[in-house]
Amino acid sequence: MDHTEPSAHGQQHPIGIYLKIWGLLFVLSTMSYLVDYFHVQGLMRWTLIIVFMIAKAGLIVSVFMHMMWERLALVYAILLPPLALLVLMVLMAAEANHTFGTRMLFFH
Repeated sequence: MDHTEPSAHGQQHPIGIYLKIWGLLFVLSTMSYLVDYFHVQGLMRWTLIIVFMIAKAGLIVSVFMHMMWERLALVYAILLPPLALLVLMVLMAAEANHTFGTRMLFFH
């Protein structure tokens, strides 16, 4: 068999990495559940929930959607637009908070 021809079966990855990621996703989900179990409140609660959510989403995208094995240009093309939208949403929320505060100061 000539090794220069692409394989008909595509890229093969060891099953062990998938099992490790499943285990890690289980641990992160358990930690997310424990945030509510221990009645964590306020900003700490939402920070922990968001951190666990982003970690799980990152693992799923990188391993199960095979982004880890893609070219860097493709990864940037897929991940940068949502990241830019997130930054814009944070900026808009900050501006809305400032506008609300200014209106409360002058119109009340």
